Amino acid sequence: QPTEKKTETPKSSIEKSSFGNLPDGSAVDLFTLRNAQGMTVKITNFGGTIASWTAPDKAGKYDDIVLGCDSLAGYLRGTPYFGAIIGRYGNRIAKGKFSLDGVPYSLATNNIGNHLHGGIKGFDKVLWSATPVAGDEPALKLTYLSKDGEEGYPGNLSVEVVYTLLNDNALRIDYTATTDKK
Repeated sequence: QPTEKKTETPKSSIEKSSFGNLPDGSAVDLFTLRNAQGMTVKITNFGGTIASWTAPDKAGKYDDIVLGCDSLAGYLRGTPYFGAIIGRYGNRIAKGKFSLDGVPYSLATNNIGNHLHGGIKGFDKVLWSATPVAGDEPALKLTYLSKDGEEGYPGNLSVEVVYTLLNDNALRIDYTATTDKK
């Protein structure tokens, strides 16, 4: 009697694993989101960085499609913001200076005397709080409180970023931020 071969449909999931420790000893995690199609996205709570994203080519073979590092050590050595959350401001602010309602602000400068992508310790270099959200389409919610004066910016800024791996092989990223000051 012939045996019937069962092919299992991949199930969506989210898994947490260790990604190492920061120099201060803080634990860094890596979250692997997998959709029902078999696509995976790996995101670390250090900088909200997308470390890996496998997608199928036209022949259906899955391969990593993003530039990233295999370990936390690579990100600590410095990368050109590969897959990371940029903040509070993306791009350059000349000489790290701006004014808001006539109030001058001086920001941290990290790019030939200019302020770039949030400064010396932008959102790409901080540890975010992470909450996995299981379901038909797995999600990862990251939150961070950028305190008043951080990198020279005014106001406490509460930031939330939610990555959702959709079953149509799209990655949706939703950003929300609120502040208590202009």
